[in-house]
Amino acid sequence: MKKRVKGKSLKEIQPNTMYMGCTFYLDCVDGEDFAGTEFDNCSFRGSFCDWGRDECGLWMGFTYKDVHQVMRWIRPGTFMMGSPETEEGRFEDEVQHQVTISKGFWLAETVCSQELWEAVIGNNPSYFKGKKFPVEMVSWDDCKTFTEKLNEQMKEWQCYLPTEAQWEYACRAGTTTAFSFGDRITKDQVNYDENKTVEIKSLPRNNWGLYEMHGNIGEWCSDWYGEYDISITIDSIGLNDGTNRVIRGGCWVDPSVYVRSAWRRRYEPVSHYHSVGFRFCLRPQ
Repeated sequence: MKKRVKGKSLKEIQPNTMYMGCTFYLDCVDGEDFAGTEFDNCSFRGSFCDWGRDECGLWMGFTYKDVHQVMRWIRPGTFMMGSPETEEGRFEDEVQHQVTISKGFWLAETVCSQELWEAVIGNNPSYFKGKKFPVEMVSWDDCKTFTEKLNEQMKEWQCYLPTEAQWEYACRAGTTTAFSFGDRITKDQVNYDENKTVEIKSLPRNNWGLYEMHGNIGEWCSDWYGEYDISITIDSIGLNDGTNRVIRGGCWVDPSVYVRSAWRRRYEPVSHYHSVGFRFCLRPQ
């Protein structure tokens, strides 16, 4: 039987609890706190002002200078990172190995839009203009500046670029095929082998509610590029240093084999391309 709480002002949520007529001032929240909870006529305040559950899982949203961003809760789990030797289009740096993501995290359901970038940074460097289009022409160093500025405003949260392991885990969304949609994709599912980007949320999301993980725009990750250290099986974070940072997901100009879940690209962290943007994570401080 669930615990019942009525008419209180609270700063935290407890799993397996029924809340009735409560007000929550949520500055920090772990997605696991919502396990088994129910809410009746409750209101939410703080950084995350709206939330919900759907067939893809738990989401929460925040608004920054009138720009709304939805984050998806990515639960901990274990998966096979990389690709099997039989996968079409496979590269040698995709050595398949087991990785465990030990802690859940909030991941943006879309890549960073131009309107959110402009709200945080104050300019728009993108080649393909449009407030609902992905921001591109941003280097890894630029993205680091973005996360630092957002952290200054959302002091309860740490904004950061996902690790390569976190990115592939979220992209696969429980699948083992070349793409989260199966071993083949269509232009109705992914923006690839085309001549420009498309608006965010234009194409179907994966099983965990994430849009355009394949194609449209490449996504910077936090890792330095290098061969996988397959001895590290828990929360892999790549090399300690290097020359190039990892980019995942492929982009609008790439053929289909370059937008697979396991595919890897790398650029110097100062590089700017109209094929590369990013999506970010949040975790409580």
